[in-house]
Amino acid sequence: MINFVLSRLVRAIVTIFAVMTFAFVVLRLSGDPAQVMLGPDVPTSAIEAFRSRWGLDQPLWMQYLAYIRSILTGDFGTSMRDGMPAARLVLERIPSTLQLTVPALVLQLAIGIPAGVYAALHRQSATDRGVIFLSVLGFTVPSFVLGLLLVLVFAVTFAILPSGGYGSWQHAILPALTMSIGGIGILARFSRSAMIEVMGQPYVRTASAKGMAWRDVVWRHALPNAAVPIVTIVGFMVGSLIAGAVVVESIFSWPGIGRLLVVSVTNRDLPVVQCILLMIASAMVVSNLIVDLLYGWLDPRLRSQAAH
Repeated sequence: MINFVLSRLVRAIVTIFAVMTFAFVVLRLSGDPAQVMLGPDVPTSAIEAFRSRWGLDQPLWMQYLAYIRSILTGDFGTSMRDGMPAARLVLERIPSTLQLTVPALVLQLAIGIPAGVYAALHRQSATDRGVIFLSVLGFTVPSFVLGLLLVLVFAVTFAILPSGGYGSWQHAILPALTMSIGGIGILARFSRSAMIEVMGQPYVRTASAKGMAWRDVVWRHALPNAAVPIVTIVGFMVGSLIAGAVVVESIFSWPGIGRLLVVSVTNRDLPVVQCILLMIASAMVVSNLIVDLLYGWLDPRLRSQAAH
């Protein structure tokens, strides 16, 4: 088990380091922050002073070493636009983003998994076909299209919910629904497939043939074994919720991390963008690490493979 955990930790660290490097290179190649911040009509001396102030006049490899050194010491830099610590700007937006991601995750788990399990237990029925149709529709429609449709229906046509903004729980309903519908469809599909596969296994048929109650067969034999692939999908979705907030928060003018990322990319505010990307990558890596550990706990065969 120790080797299993260590291998996952090493992989998580390597992944975060790769994301840090990728973010650094892409941001440096995407444009000059001095030109964006100061505008095209400023004198050359002002642009040179700006680059010198933020170390942009140094060779790329020196900037990279300074970037890695500051990250390792817990210094995420200072915003070029506001002059405030980048980490502080990001931390101030986290509660707003959590107000959307937590309800969205709860809705995904509370609706997606039961719907998929129920459809699998009533295979080939009208309910099963309805769940399949709605789940495919849910995760194929882009979030920006879905968000605009929800605004059109609930904010424009019926005028029962605000179309955007921040301030009350009513403002969070439409963006939370937008973030959750796609995940509900994905979870329903995977839960249905996992349950159908497990229900066809010999040990399930044997338990049913011995006269065990159908409810006990499902709860004691089918669901625990179907939980392994479902947990894997949930882990990916937890991390992707934060990344998905970029589009949703922009549509609904929600003051969270996603909207801050869009504004910072537009202004080429490199420290803030790097801090947000590192936080999103870390959230996804940590969630996948937790899933790997749960995966090993649920399936002992993985622990033995890791030991070998």
